[in-house]
Order: sequence, then structure tokens, then C-alpha cells
Amino acid sequence: SFDVSDLVPEWSLTTAVWLSVAAVLTLAGIILSAVRWQKVLDALEIRAGLPRLMSHYMAGQFVSNVLPTTIGGDVLRVSRLSRDTGESPGTFASVVLERLTGWLVLPVITIVGFAVNPGLRHLGTATRLALGLAVGTLVLLVAVLAAAGSSRIGGRFATSAGWRRFVGAVHLGVDRLRSDPAAAANVLVAGFAYQLALVLAAVAAAQALGLQAAGLTALLAFFPAVLIAQVLPISMAGLGVREGAFVLFLTPLGVAQQDAIALGLLLYLLNLLVSLL
Repeated sequence: SFDVSDLVPEWSLTTAVWLSVAAVLTLAGIILSAVRWQKVLDALEIRAGLPRLMSHYMAGQFVSNVLPTTIGGDVLRVSRLSRDTGESPGTFASVVLERLTGWLVLPVITIVGFAVNPGLRHLGTATRLALGLAVGTLVLLVAVLAAAGSSRIGGRFATSAGWRRFVGAVHLGVDRLRSDPAAAANVLVAGFAYQLALVLAAVAAAQALGLQAAGLTALLAFFPAVLIAQVLPISMAGLGVREGAFVLFLTPLGVAQQDAIALGLLLYLLNLLVSLL
């Protein structure tokens, strides 16, 4: 129970500066995500210019912000880049692998956050859920990548026709990344840079709202769990899920419920406004 007016921060020069920093970091995150996508495409020997990829990525982000789940824009990215390259299976594989490498990075960031701030390890349900999501995501992701890279499972589709050739393309992509450690490292470095930009944008947004308790280490530990949770296909663009997750994770730190909700809505609006570009 709260007043809508509680969600709006008091306007000041400091608020404006922090909002500007958050918007710039959100844009930087989209640029870095396009760079990560390009690194995956390079590993698959598909050439695409960064400006074009940024255009597709921003369009995908906008679609994801107005459709159920936060991955709805991936279909748009695949269809648009496929028209550019003529490589539908390879393009599909690049988007899948780009997503998977991102999910590989998120649990690591959560674990680092808890490692550098021991006080966050004793927050009851918030700690258990964040670590549970991190470990569960990591285990599931390793299993998916192992299955996709297996010649007995994913390899069965490598020479298939029809829709199965898309699954085969993911297998070939995993195989190429595994055989080229430098390319895989480039993808992971770009992935870490992207996710850290998102965390820093969340820190700046929290400062704009005056949430001193939601500092860097707290958001390193909990924001990846929020990003994982908001992908669940149970709401429009993660609305409600994201805000509820912030309430669960930040209230043990002393953040008021309405402030945690305001942070989730602000990050959503920043992403929506930047993707309008």
C-alpha cells in the first residue's frame, strides 16, 4: 500500500545528473550488447557491421519492452539480420549463443557480489533466492551448452533440413567457440562488460532515487537475479516481476517497498526511452 506520488523522486540537480548517468550507461549497455553479438557472429564467420547490429538490437529492445517477456525482440533480431546476411540458421544460432553467454555471466556477477560483501550473505530469503537462482541458472546453462555441443545430441541436427537445421546451427556455433578459445574469450569479455554496464546503470538510478542502501555491491549480488527473474513469461515486459523482485531483495537492506518499486519502473522506462533511438 503506497501513494503513486511516492514513486517519483524529488527533483534536483543531483537527481538530473544521476538520471543522465543512468541513461548514458543504459545506452552503453546496448552498444556493448551489440558488440557481444558481433563477436558471436565473427566466431560463426558471419559478417555484420556494428551500426546495423545496434539498429536491430535497439528495435529488439523496444519490442521486448512492449510484449510479454523480455526476449520477444530476439525474433525480430533474427528476422532482420537474416534478411541482411541470408544466413537464417547461423543468425538464429548467433542470437541463441549471445543469450546463453549472457546468462553464463549473470550468476558469476552475483557470486562476486556476495564474495566482496559478506554482510549480504545473511539476509534470509533474499540471499537464498539470489544464490539459488545463480547456481540453478549456472547448472542449467552448463547442461544446455553441453547438450548443444554434444555430437550425439546437438550434432544429430547438424545436417538436418527444415526447422531442425536451426538446432544444428547452434551445435556448430558451440563447436566453433569451443575450438577457438580466443573467440570464446572475446564473447565472454563483451558479455561481462555489458552486464556490468547494466549494474552500474542500476546503481546510478538508485542514486537518483536517493537509495543509498542500494549500492554497488548490493546490486552486483541482487540485480542479476532480478534480470533472470524478469525473463519469466508471466507478465508484459517483466512488469511486476522486476519490481516484486526488487522489493524482495532490497527491503532487507532497509529500502522502502515503494522505493524498490520505483527503481524497477525507472530502469524499465530508461531502457524503453533509450531503445526509442
